[in-house]
Amino acid sequence: MRAEKLQIIQEIKGLIENKPFFLITYKGLTTAQLSSFRAILAESGSECHIVPNNLFRQAAKQLNLDAVFAAELAGDTALVSGSSDPVALAKAIRDFAKTQADKVKLKLGFVEDTLISSEEAIALADMPPREVLQAQLLGLLQAPAGQLVRVLNAKVSSIVYVLNAFLGKKEQAA
Repeated sequence: MRAEKLQIIQEIKGLIENKPFFLITYKGLTTAQLSSFRAILAESGSECHIVPNNLFRQAAKQLNLDAVFAAELAGDTALVSGSSDPVALAKAIRDFAKTQADKVKLKLGFVEDTLISSEEAIALADMPPREVLQAQLLGLLQAPAGQLVRVLNAKVSSIVYVLNAFLGKKEQAA
């Protein structure tokens, strides 16, 4: 294999190693449209690169990503990867694809050592952001403790009310 191709394979490996990534089609996009998409991705620390399917498969094979290596790849392919949240990455791709009609389509994704289909990637894009999920989880974890405090407080309050009523009757009787 020529030195240029080996260099490209090394660059692809650097883009996909231990990172979530998605493969998309880009046929029909202008350079300006692709540049605007790259600018959107750069804001979240992600990148978009045009990759030859054969070289991408070789990089996946060298990284032992057998599921990716076995996936069917045809046509023009752009690799979208980054160290950012995979949900945010999937949302950026989905939002861009909406504005570009039939020019951009998700082929597949690879998140948390799992190959996901385009439908699963779209479902991933529909999830709330990581911060919202963390807040919801925290609320779920705090709810039982808060309810326990309210129940215990109610029991103590009712005992105080009974004692106050008893004290009031004793004072009236005296």
